[in-house]
Amino acid sequence: MAEVKGRQKRTEKARQTRRRVVRAAEEMFVADGYGVTTLQGIAQRAEVAVQTIYFTFGNKRALLKEVVDTAIAGDDEPVATMDREWFRGAIAASTAHEHLWLHVEGTTAVLGRVARIVEMLRVATAVDPDVEGLWDTPGDPRYEVQRATAEALLGKPGIRPDLSAADVADVLYGLLSPELFLMFTREREWSAPRWQEWVYDTLVRQVCVDHAKAGE
Repeated sequence: MAEVKGRQKRTEKARQTRRRVVRAAEEMFVADGYGVTTLQGIAQRAEVAVQTIYFTFGNKRALLKEVVDTAIAGDDEPVATMDREWFRGAIAASTAHEHLWLHVEGTTAVLGRVARIVEMLRVATAVDPDVEGLWDTPGDPRYEVQRATAEALLGKPGIRPDLSAADVADVLYGLLSPELFLMFTREREWSAPRWQEWVYDTLVRQVCVDHAKAGE
């Protein structure tokens, strides 16, 4: 029993250290830029030895991936977006309107975490082209999430029957983009709830029968 408790304590301590490093890295990557930030600087900010970072993550690129993945997920659990409770709950909604609301609600939470690192990641990719290869997945993961949402929406009451999954996915992809979120919430200083209401209303007008144009 003592051995088990000791192992659990060490595991939790390692996890807390990992989180501290990821948090310090995100702060420095965003504030100073990926290229300028060093692992030694991150180690000092996180109050760990730089060897700990090398042992845990391997290199700066891998640490950047952890920063981005954690921001998207909201935690360090290895659960993909489409397996997350908020996404599965939206998929299970019985109507298009309810599905859209839950999807916008969940996506707004993700955008609130991710939007501020998007510009940093774009610059990081320019500085280090190998960064783009960190996510070894076919296509655009963000688009794939919206495509899955669109396909689920098509069979629900309230969705426009003249739209294809590609049509709906394109609208979702464009309106629920980090760039548009930042334009409204940072540049125009909208609150997240105001953004959420606006983007939901806009989506409904675009893809639901209630707001289809006359004659369609």
